[in-house]
Amino acid sequence: MRPVRTPSSPRFKRPRLKVSVIIPVMNERRTLARVIREAKKLQPGVEIIAVVNGSTDGSENIARVSGARVIFYEQPLGHDVGRSVGARYASGDVLLFLDGDMVIPAQKLRPFIYAVERGVDVALNRYIGPTRLRSSAHPVVLAKHALNTAIGRADLRGASMTTIPHAVSRKALDAIGIENLAVPPKAQAMAVQKQLRVEAVHFIHVGLLNPVRRRGNRADPLGRLIVGDHLEALRWYTQSTNDRGLHTDLNRNRNMVR
Repeated sequence: MRPVRTPSSPRFKRPRLKVSVIIPVMNERRTLARVIREAKKLQPGVEIIAVVNGSTDGSENIARVSGARVIFYEQPLGHDVGRSVGARYASGDVLLFLDGDMVIPAQKLRPFIYAVERGVDVALNRYIGPTRLRSSAHPVVLAKHALNTAIGRADLRGASMTTIPHAVSRKALDAIGIENLAVPPKAQAMAVQKQLRVEAVHFIHVGLLNPVRRRGNRADPLGRLIVGDHLEALRWYTQSTNDRGLHTDLNRNRNMVR
């Protein structure tokens, strides 16, 4: 009996739509060439855009030699801003977002592209982060779950545009707005509110690829930034819907106590 090919199989057909791969880069010389090498396997002539910002380790040259189009900034752009910059220069029908420090085989990236080809507008990684810890779940994991519940998509659990890899359609990019990709939770809330098709399509355990660097009780500024992004997303959603984000107030008569 011949084996059945699945979307994650390396021998599965190549994507039909033009793919642009966006890779923000800041001092990723150890992994960048391998990240680009896997991206180049996605389809002939795939567009790879490396947004190299604040790098001092030769990442810019590695990206060029590896065949990526390089958008270079001497100063750091800040977390996730490189996604917006890369999307502005992308010409593909499908935009796939990666990070320069996570090497993911091409066969594991293809399901995100295939999902967009099937009509999904925002194809998310099913990775939700650990929720069963001895003490408590990480605030970022809780923020992801809370946002999805608030915007009426509890089925997504902790799947988030904060996490790579994920892919978006050109339609989604136009609806969300390139600048909003810099705040991924806000972009996700916008996609849902605009009734785009948002799905968690494939699981990649990025937690194993990106081990937690913080130890002990030391400050976690990136975690605080991401929680702040989710608060910004909630604010946008309530301003775009109503004070309760379309959640019911049942029969509560507030006027009686005013």
